[in-house]
Amino acid sequence: MTMPLFEGDGERFAATGLAAGPWDPDHCHGGATSALLAHLVETVDALAPMLTVRLTVELLRPVTRAPVTARTEVLRQGRRVQLIGASLLDEQDTVVSTATGLRIRQDDLELPTTEAAAVAPPRVGPDDLPRFQGNQAWQAGFFDAVDLRVPEGALGSPGATSGWVRLLVPVLDDEPVTALSRVAAAGDFGNGISAPLPMDRYLFINPDLTLAIDREPVDAWVGVSSRSTAQPTGIGRTVTELTDRRGPIGTALQSLYVADR
Repeated sequence: MTMPLFEGDGERFAATGLAAGPWDPDHCHGGATSALLAHLVETVDALAPMLTVRLTVELLRPVTRAPVTARTEVLRQGRRVQLIGASLLDEQDTVVSTATGLRIRQDDLELPTTEAAAVAPPRVGPDDLPRFQGNQAWQAGFFDAVDLRVPEGALGSPGATSGWVRLLVPVLDDEPVTALSRVAAAGDFGNGISAPLPMDRYLFINPDLTLAIDREPVDAWVGVSSRSTAQPTGIGRTVTELTDRRGPIGTALQSLYVADR
């Protein structure tokens, strides 16, 4: 059986080694935490067929390997719009991460073709890029749980970059991986593949992740085209265009805390 990112039973979950990130091996990668929160949002029933069009994740404190308690609540119920809240609490009942998911009812409409709808998929597909095999800064953990494909030397090197991410393992045992979890896992890679500064000299950690999505990806691959900035104030930003093999599916935004290592 394939090891998941998290193991648990209902409301209690513990991270496996596959959830570890590059900043601290004892702390979860933001993509792993975001994928879990996305899964929790998707478990809440809706009154009509809906798509989660916005997911806002707040990474308030590190999520460690110790078990966390998950909670969900309906913040606004409706047949057209629904707002879901999800949170993770540590063993001291301190909230370590939260998410808010905005859902909108899906309909079957006939719409004219527009310039935005006709945008082509990324020029370089996942089959034409090498899989990331690790580097000095990150040799184990979440990158083993994903198939990350970017140009050679891109990860951790400054500059805008495009690539592809595919989640290879379940978020939880015996649970299907939702499209939202796949997009959340991919969207958190933006500041890694488009580092604003050299990764060996600076930290640029995102305390949040906001996804804006207008459709689900057609398969397991999520394309990420990212660019990052860093200011002398110690604040930065990453913007990622999210795509699939057909074209755009949404946008990811990350705020960055920037500091010397």
